[in-house]
Amino acid sequence: MPNLMDLEPGLVIGISVGVALLVITGMAIYTSFGPPSTQLDDPFDDHED
Repeated sequence: MPNLMDLEPGLVIGISVGVALLVITGMAIYTSFGPPSTQLDDPFDDHED
């Protein structure tokens, strides 16, 4: 396994951005469909005409 200091800076930045996007996507899916979704309110149900 190569040392992190030996890798190209662009590769490290690219991997970091990719991991950050995966984490944000995972948290969004967990919040939308996981246990925290029971705390979400539907604004269309709150404002019935």
